[in-house]
Amino acid sequence: MNAQRQAGFASFSEFYPFYLAEHRHRTSRRLHFIGTALGLLAVGWSVLSLNPWWLLLVPVLGYGFAWSGHFFFEKNRPATFRHPLYSLIGDYRMFWQMLTGRIPF
Repeated sequence: MNAQRQAGFASFSEFYPFYLAEHRHRTSRRLHFIGTALGLLAVGWSVLSLNPWWLLLVPVLGYGFAWSGHFFFEKNRPATFRHPLYSLIGDYRMFWQMLTGRIPF
């Protein structure tokens, strides 16, 4: 039995509604969006500059902004601690849905 099934989620599609419920506060979602965008920019700059050291900023930016949203606005524990892979996928899906207007920015 895999770890995600043990945690009560048999698939990402089962996990995502839980993920969204953990991100109800608009400021928290905005902080996630900013952190993800800056992380993606750091990846892009690393590739363009041929300097892999920029990749060290990716988790600092992404998690720094996201976790501050959880600790200061959501007042909950980030799902990353319990569901790291599904949380990463959820972050990118939420980012895309915010970018396309499906989730309020």
